[in-house]
Amino acid sequence: MTNTTNGDLLLKNITAQAPFPICFADLEKAVAEKMEAGPFGYIRSGAGGEQTLRNNRVAFEKYSIVPRFLNDVSNVDTSIKLFGKTYPTPFLFAPVGMNKMAHDDGELAVVRAAQQLKIPYIQSTVSSYALEEVAQAAPTATKWFQLYWSTNEEIAYSMAARAETAGFEAIVLTVDTVMLGWREEDVRNQFSPLKLGYARGNYINDPVFMASLPDESFESYVQGVLQNVFHPTLSWENVRELKRRSNLPILLKGILHPEDAKLAIENGIDGIIVSNHGGRQLDGVVGSLDALPAIVKAVNGQIPIILDSGVYRGMDALKALSLGADAVAIGRPFVYGLALDGQHGVEKVMTNLYDELKVSIALAGATSLPALRNITLVKKDGVDEK
Repeated sequence: MTNTTNGDLLLKNITAQAPFPICFADLEKAVAEKMEAGPFGYIRSGAGGEQTLRNNRVAFEKYSIVPRFLNDVSNVDTSIKLFGKTYPTPFLFAPVGMNKMAHDDGELAVVRAAQQLKIPYIQSTVSSYALEEVAQAAPTATKWFQLYWSTNEEIAYSMAARAETAGFEAIVLTVDTVMLGWREEDVRNQFSPLKLGYARGNYINDPVFMASLPDESFESYVQGVLQNVFHPTLSWENVRELKRRSNLPILLKGILHPEDAKLAIENGIDGIIVSNHGGRQLDGVVGSLDALPAIVKAVNGQIPIILDSGVYRGMDALKALSLGADAVAIGRPFVYGLALDGQHGVEKVMTNLYDELKVSIALAGATSLPALRNITLVKKDGVDEK
């Protein structure tokens, strides 16, 4: 519960100190000036001609809020409950790989920020630090493990088992990366963080992966990773087997079609992350927010739905929550904060997003996240969404 009368959230950010970049465009500009072209391009860019990247933003801009007034909004409850635990904000840290490109502390800085802010953290398979190191860095943080499948499926099962042993509380299987997307920016910059070893953390600490290599050389590691990230045979049978082998809740990340959402429920999946991989996989794909309402209708409250991709502002989160998401995942903004100022930068970015969300919920006339679903949203074509 947040008391919105305890000081103006805008004025607290206007001080004599030099301001930390507060909007996404300013963050991106500051990071572009600090990072080398290869790493920055990898983080910023989308696949192909970047239509999907643009579609994510256009989707949010289609919707306008019709606020209600003369309600007492002095107390706003932004808490959510996921898998039996309550969190003070509706945010999650989206799984973003190879954080050491942005800062030497990489995922360790991010998970410590997550612990400080009490926001669930989803660690990527292709992390610079091993999941065991991340678990040790923030023992009281809620941590989920994002799983990329492997050509050698025993590697995938091994990583899931390691995550469970290390105290991670859910497995997030990404389903939209059976092969890497066509990423022209990386070709233009001749930059591959996988080939440079930024994804070593989980792989070099996995006994099944290491046993599959001819030797322990860096070249063997790189070839092993590149071989295993290409897995076009991933199917519902693999999902069912993962479910059988794990005691943790299983979420699927990358769902965009309502029929796939129904199949997820039929196959015992515990949650869905509506995502187009931040525009980084298939170009020309529907914006995640545009896909959300149909999936909300198909799921009908049976399992949690998290919205990922293109959430750059607190107001974006408000729109997603209003359209039925149970939580939202933040990706690029926190990585930019990490690049600018490590753990403190991550905390600052997430706090700014949260402060904007709190103000916006109150100004829309709501006092809780469930109440947001009663707020009217109008699409750009003039048709009420609800």
